[in-house]
Amino acid sequence: MDPEALSAALLAVVTPIAEARREGSAGALSASDLPLERPKNRDHGDWASNVALRLAKTVGANPREFAAEIAEGLAAVDGVASVEVAGPGFINIRLDAATAGALAKTIVDAGAAFGTNTSRADEVINLEFVSANPTGPIHLGGTRWAAVGDSLARILTAQGAHVTREYYFNDHGAQIDRFARSLVAAHEGAPTPEDGYGGEYIGDIARRVALAYQGDIDALDPGAKQEAFRALGVGFMFEEIKKSLHEFGVDFDVYFHENDLHDSGAVERAVQRLRDLGHIYEAEGATWLRSSEFGDDKDRVVIKSDGNAAYISGDLAYYLDKRERGFNRCIIMLGADHHGYVQRLMAMCAAFGDEPYVNLQVLIGQLVNLVKDGQPVRMSKRAGTVVTMEDLVEIVGVDAARYALTRSSADSNLDVDLDVLQKRTNDNPVFYVQYAHARTHNVARNAAASGVDRSEFAPEMLSHETESALLGALQEFPRVVAFAAEVREPHRIARYLEELSGLYHRWYDNCRVIPLGEQPVEPVHHTRLWLNDAAGQVLRNGLGLLGVGAPERM
Repeated sequence: MDPEALSAALLAVVTPIAEARREGSAGALSASDLPLERPKNRDHGDWASNVALRLAKTVGANPREFAAEIAEGLAAVDGVASVEVAGPGFINIRLDAATAGALAKTIVDAGAAFGTNTSRADEVINLEFVSANPTGPIHLGGTRWAAVGDSLARILTAQGAHVTREYYFNDHGAQIDRFARSLVAAHEGAPTPEDGYGGEYIGDIARRVALAYQGDIDALDPGAKQEAFRALGVGFMFEEIKKSLHEFGVDFDVYFHENDLHDSGAVERAVQRLRDLGHIYEAEGATWLRSSEFGDDKDRVVIKSDGNAAYISGDLAYYLDKRERGFNRCIIMLGADHHGYVQRLMAMCAAFGDEPYVNLQVLIGQLVNLVKDGQPVRMSKRAGTVVTMEDLVEIVGVDAARYALTRSSADSNLDVDLDVLQKRTNDNPVFYVQYAHARTHNVARNAAASGVDRSEFAPEMLSHETESALLGALQEFPRVVAFAAEVREPHRIARYLEELSGLYHRWYDNCRVIPLGEQPVEPVHHTRLWLNDAAGQVLRNGLGLLGVGAPERM
């Protein structure tokens, strides 16, 4: 019996009791009104519910008496071994071994689909992440968003959402001009401009531009020369960024160019839309958005008095463009320096008539620091001033890098200990989880060599305490994935996998899949192989959601 079936059974028991107590006026109940939780202390059963405490006042009942009525009805449900009332009205539920053990076959039969559903099929999501300026290699902040963003896309897709991964290509503005001047300086052997970019990569790109340019680039006047280095240099830099992301396991469906917003008239269309809605006005020679009416701390200039578009104008045009492309959920992942920008984006969303935090959601990532030998790593050999994605991958590999960057909440600062991630011990969390998966395959190989297969399944035999604990954790996987999607937190998958790995290792130490010595193969061995393979499947599914490999041998 999975959590959904148990919730349905609980609903079927509670509804008539509640209606009888309120003479049919208790109001419609749903499974979401009847929460189930895994008790921290397994001696308290497999599941627990505080439904009696939640509804007692509504139905005019003493919580403990109400809980006793519910427990009596629930105890008669097939698959429920016992129900106890604890404290002021908590209900502890224990499933019989056969019901609990049946999950192993359910998981194996479902395979890669276990943990997926279609609950978010109505969500058409534009997930914008990384979006690093094409002025240098991706730094650690962008690398973190690459890992978290791609994992979030996988998790949302697993819940039925239609997700488009989008990269906002910032090829417009002052930073691109500084990049171009830096390339020209490197080409001419001049010092890096005071506000420019340094590092070996600038020289590499400058040399590629000089070789690729059709003609004598040094014969151009300064303005044309800078434009040539800008046009070709940005292209070459972005090629490297896309290559790095691809090798990191991250590919985008759409690369949206900022320049297109300004060249296509999208900014003017967005301003006109807001003008038609009554949210644009003119003052001091500039065009303003009445953003303060929607929760912003002040109104914002959209078109400056000199006729140039202010920065927010691009945001307006880009958001409207996404909505016109059919996305009903726009998720933007921004860096740690963008906290102050959230409210004005929500005001923009509301000004267009949308619902902030629903149609538009903004996730803010915090800083990442690399630590080696107990000391921070601050400089890149290639980029000079920052540590890059390539630096991290070169040291620990893609799997360890992605896992380490995803296993902590993205809204907290993160220290990545390179020494730990290079260890092949249980101290290294990605090794710990991958080793558990590889162990399930090793068990399966040894079982096959010993004549143990999945030809029999007797779930009532999965009664050892470590089996009950492992089954309980496996049962939680779909709910963990669903919750991670709801709160946009992929790290919950990683933490779950670590807990599951620990329970699997303990089960492995206590319950044999292969008989000892000359002992015969019995139904319990076949049945345990089902459980072993179920654990492997869930570990594999979870690692896949994080974009991390699931090795069969280590």
